[in-house]
Amino acid sequence: MDSEILRHKTETLNRIVEKLGTIPLDYREKFEFIREKRVSDKKWLAAGVLVPLLCRESSRDPRNVEFVFQLIKRSDGVPQGGDLSAPGGMLNPSVDGIIRYFIHAGLPPVMADNARQLLSKRDRHTVRYAALFLANALRESWEELRLSPFNVSFLGALPSYSLTIFTRTIFPVVGLVKRPWRFRPNWEVEKVVEIPLASFFQPENYAFYTIESADDSHGNTPDNHWTMPCLIQRDTDGNDEILWGATFNIIMSFLKAVFDIEPPEIDPRKNISRKLDRNYLTGNRKI
Repeated sequence: MDSEILRHKTETLNRIVEKLGTIPLDYREKFEFIREKRVSDKKWLAAGVLVPLLCRESSRDPRNVEFVFQLIKRSDGVPQGGDLSAPGGMLNPSVDGIIRYFIHAGLPPVMADNARQLLSKRDRHTVRYAALFLANALRESWEELRLSPFNVSFLGALPSYSLTIFTRTIFPVVGLVKRPWRFRPNWEVEKVVEIPLASFFQPENYAFYTIESADDSHGNTPDNHWTMPCLIQRDTDGNDEILWGATFNIIMSFLKAVFDIEPPEIDPRKNISRKLDRNYLTGNRKI
């Protein structure tokens, strides 16, 4: 698909809401699976994340717009330090349940009419869980970045994504950031990295990413190497940021659902390597 559609704000937003409002969601099944795990010896966690999409308009020409994902680069004080991710975190059932109640009541007015109407057509369990993880994601986005829930408009939910390293399932929701805002990251966030939506339409931005475990017990064997597709984005400082793993896959599911695009065929010679720090899974924060 040609990225020309992204130059039309209203048309693009309407397409996102319509597509996300009708794709299959597995929230009920995955949440029931997590509940079953609570009584087993292997606890499974649930986390909500917000995929924030800002439409930046030119002051000279309102018709010249650019959609960007506003992702966080995780600090080295948290697990998976240095990775790009969507703001979010673990579900707090009691707190997020209260926030969900206020969202249903229209405070904050995060549910746009068309997105609300499409969500309401789903079964009541899916509606309940989607609203719960929206509340979860909004709370975490406020804590991590001071992104006000009054500055977010719900566009729709994406299918869940289960991690392979952690016993955790992510429930992503997509939100329009209504206007530019001042980033105020907490200790969990190194900085905000903006990736234009149009970058995902350009095959030259894709590569393979090979990571090596910090555990040397296997030696140089396939057991401690993993290769996967990624997207390379140059930030405002001229540094290359690598989007890979769960967040890459979540955004690719968004692109598939809304624009029917998938990662292009990647030249195997275009490969970036990284050896994980020993504290990658735990973080370096000193208590």
